[in-house]
Amino acid sequence: MDATRETVVVTGFAPFRQYVVNPSWEAAKGLKMAGLGLGIDVHIMEIPVSYANSQEVLDDIWQTMTPKVVIHLGIAPGSKGITLEQTGKNHCYKDRDVSGLYPVHHCCIEGGPGQLDSIIDMRSLSKHLKNMGLDVIYSRDAGRYLCDFVYYYSLYHGQGKAALIHVPASGSLASPERLVPQLQTIIHALIRQLGSSAHTTSEYVDSTQVENILHETQSCHVDHIMEIQ
Repeated sequence: MDATRETVVVTGFAPFRQYVVNPSWEAAKGLKMAGLGLGIDVHIMEIPVSYANSQEVLDDIWQTMTPKVVIHLGIAPGSKGITLEQTGKNHCYKDRDVSGLYPVHHCCIEGGPGQLDSIIDMRSLSKHLKNMGLDVIYSRDAGRYLCDFVYYYSLYHGQGKAALIHVPASGSLASPERLVPQLQTIIHALIRQLGSSAHTTSEYVDSTQVENILHETQSCHVDHIMEIQ
């Protein structure tokens, strides 16, 4: 692999509930086709709407690739704009997945911090993008379902080098034709911010806390998933 090239992983979610075609995965495929410019290899992964199976996909990403950043795309029903999520939460996962399951103790990483923030300053990024004319929303609450769960898991294992972008589930902006160009602009700005001296992994606010608990915690894998009664 060319050492001068960087890898960006983009994920979208598989179908679930009434979303037989998930706009997040369609957008991920559109980004793969459109690309992110010279010097960036785009890899896409579809994540099942399953707590246990999603962890397997994420483990594959973080253990076999060395991404500059992992961009998770999810849908936000009812939203008309693109939302940039700052924070992933560890607890209160009580909604069942497509298999009718939820994590034991309703948590993502047993013993992990209550929440983790991306090293990307989403508030600053959203202001910058608004100045460029994009209608984006800043958020610190990703919803306590698979999007939030996946985000926290990636932030934990990727030392904060992840982003969660919620896209509309319906409407004109949900179409790849309109969504992909805006996502390209957002991701380009995000990568530029990552490249600045003010945002490095070593300065990740939660890195020390994560290091201190890595050897005494474990994630809620498939054998720790119980069925809703």
